[in-house]
Amino acid sequence: MTKAMMSPYNRIVSVLNLGRMGFLDAYKVQNKFARQHLDSMAGVHGAKEENVVLLVEHNPVYTIGIRSKDYSEEYEQKLKELGAEFHRTDRGGLITFHGPGQLVAYPILNLKYFTPNMKWYICSMEKAMIGTCKYYGLNAHTTEDTGVWIGDRKIGAIGVHGRRYVTTHGVSLNCNTDLNWFKHIVPCGLEGKDVTSLSKEKDCDININDAVKPFLETFQRQFDCQLKYIDKETKEYKHKISI
Repeated sequence: MTKAMMSPYNRIVSVLNLGRMGFLDAYKVQNKFARQHLDSMAGVHGAKEENVVLLVEHNPVYTIGIRSKDYSEEYEQKLKELGAEFHRTDRGGLITFHGPGQLVAYPILNLKYFTPNMKWYICSMEKAMIGTCKYYGLNAHTTEDTGVWIGDRKIGAIGVHGRRYVTTHGVSLNCNTDLNWFKHIVPCGLEGKDVTSLSKEKDCDININDAVKPFLETFQRQFDCQLKYIDKETKEYKHKISI
């Protein structure tokens, strides 16, 4: 049986909720798990790979992808003066915002255990956000533009990186985010498009903790896997997630 054909009972994805964390600190955690995958594939002695989804709520930060030449240092400084961090990254996509009230998920997966295709992966992550919106009775969808939309309002963004089918970066879903942060940029380079959140669409407060369960539930279906939590403090497995 090949890795991609493995039963979901052997296809285990750990879930580590990092809580509130700065972008660079979370990126270090991503790289730790990605390095384990790459070292294991390279035959490094003692390397032990682990598929994991990192959940995090970032401090206010603007990030840009590999197409960074359109963003000058002057533009960067202007955004920093708003009280946000600014980081250039190796993900795909243009500029976006991450901050309080936004559920960010970074799956660090070896897609050879699933479907070794980046387009499939991006589509699956978009469906995980769509399924979360559906849980709240919202009809979200994809378009020719990146991300997940409700009407012509963007509610979820995606920007990923893949190396030898090991994924980093991920998706962000606006729960009760302060949408004013988006007014200072052209999110993902899409002129004339608005942004929205679960709370704005439902006219009630929906926070990150509310959205985690439906997100993981949909993720588990899309990736046909078992999920289990890792305790953030002890790094020990607490229990399998029952959803």
